[in-house]
Amino acid sequence: MGAGKTTVGKQIARRLCRPFYDSDREIEAACGVDIPTIFDFEGEPGFRRREARMIDFLTRKQNIILATGGGAVLREENRHKLKTRGTVIFLDVDIDVQVERTSRNDSRPLLQQGDPRKTLMDISRHRDPIYRSVAHIHVSTSRQSHRRVVDRICRLVEKLDRSAITNPPNQTTHSAASPSAPPQPLIQKKP
Repeated sequence: MGAGKTTVGKQIARRLCRPFYDSDREIEAACGVDIPTIFDFEGEPGFRRREARMIDFLTRKQNIILATGGGAVLREENRHKLKTRGTVIFLDVDIDVQVERTSRNDSRPLLQQGDPRKTLMDISRHRDPIYRSVAHIHVSTSRQSHRRVVDRICRLVEKLDRSAITNPPNQTTHSAASPSAPPQPLIQKKP
């Protein structure tokens, strides 16, 4: 949360002339309600199931830029799909910057109870090793302009792509599968 996934992702997409998707926004569009409402009705487990279906759908698309929610990597199936179907970039952010950025937005269900700083620190302690294990590229977004972050990412991706051409892996890392039908909305509003 607050690392700049959506902002940086949109700028990279513009620069590379590729479509941008945010998995959370796509879930909201498919369900017709926002993420906090999904959490209210189905809890985090229900949201994570929806997220897994959406990530499967989106990672089958070719030549896109995808921003996922920070918890997407909690499921092994998501980690596998993200890592094998694309290039994963871990946008790392210092806790102080993260607290500052997330304090501007009250639509983050995981930060609505208790001390947001402690919650973010606990989340980071748990997820940081997972992010690092999935990421092909690791970039800090703390105290850097978005433009600088985008420049750095584009250079690193280009370098990674050149390396893949000269040293091809034993197996394909980008799926050629075609997109399946998007996940259907399943939120049932109480009458």
